[in-house]
Amino acid sequence: MIAGMRVLHVETGRQMLGGTKQTLWLLDGLARSGVQSHLACVAGSPLDRAARAHGHDVTGLHTHGDADPALVWTLYRLVRRLRPDLVHLHSRRGADSWGLLAARAAGVPAVLSRRVDNPQPAVLRWKYRLAARVIAISAGVDAQLRADGVAPARIRRVRSAVPMPDGLAQWPESQFRAEFGLTPAHRPVGLVAQMIERKGHALALDAFAQLHAACPDARLLVFGTGRLQAQLRARTIATGLDDAAKFAGYRDDLTAFIGHFELLLHPALREGLGVALLEAQAAGVPVVGFDVPGVNEAVADQQTGLLVRAGDASALAEAARRLLDDDDLRARLSDNARARIAAEFLPRAMCEATVEVYREVLQEKHHASR
Repeated sequence: MIAGMRVLHVETGRQMLGGTKQTLWLLDGLARSGVQSHLACVAGSPLDRAARAHGHDVTGLHTHGDADPALVWTLYRLVRRLRPDLVHLHSRRGADSWGLLAARAAGVPAVLSRRVDNPQPAVLRWKYRLAARVIAISAGVDAQLRADGVAPARIRRVRSAVPMPDGLAQWPESQFRAEFGLTPAHRPVGLVAQMIERKGHALALDAFAQLHAACPDARLLVFGTGRLQAQLRARTIATGLDDAAKFAGYRDDLTAFIGHFELLLHPALREGLGVALLEAQAAGVPVVGFDVPGVNEAVADQQTGLLVRAGDASALAEAARRLLDDDDLRARLSDNARARIAAEFLPRAMCEATVEVYREVLQEKHHASR
């Protein structure tokens, strides 16, 4: 049932963040499996450009996200024109609610991927009833879906994935240090996340202030954008960290140099799974973060990173200091991280598990029509 299967994917993210990367890697893997995919995404977005460059069929959407009910009609017409076997909805920004309505109106079964573990407002939970299956990317997301009233029989867990780094595409260390103004003595600590409340940047800055006091050569490189950016920049200035913490913005070439971090600081208080966590570990970078769902599935405590009590900035700082002080521990966690990603989090496994969900949905539809 794989060969010739036709799937319309809808992803309305405007940046190449974790969810959009997952969509691209899934498209690549499905193509190798013989699944015919068509992507509907925001016109001109990084995903639009990347998917076309990878040879995928793409329709560019002009949408205003959750507040754009016209997307129902746009997607309905696209489904009617393409006549896919099923529709896979990947994002929250209009793709889930409006896409599920469009698929239902067109009589095509839909699969919904849920990538965050935020509680869903009761007024929006109706949408889950329109999905034949809901894919949870982690145990934490699975648990939240159940708490939101989704029937366990309709939830399937398919972990996010990352490819192992391409050695030929990696920057030399000298280029990395020159790019970010680091001397040979500096100890680079990375932080990669959208600047939103649940990612815990304020706690990270508190922790880094303590780390920097104990390790003056530590330098924090903060990657990402978001509504808290100005506030966080002001905080580094107010605490005298502006020379030690650099806000580097969004980088689409992050995986070319992420392996030069001595550790990744990940202070998220809520996390679906965390693609940045997986990318860092694939490059051999141990993670220091909070012991919360999603993070503790992506990171094996004491094996590929160090996890501490949620919200405890001092414990976060101490764990980071411990890693910087202990070369042997850092090397052991680095080796373990690479091995675990290669064993458990590669795109091939994600694609195979997703195809099984598709098969199940289509078999169910076939039996229902008999």
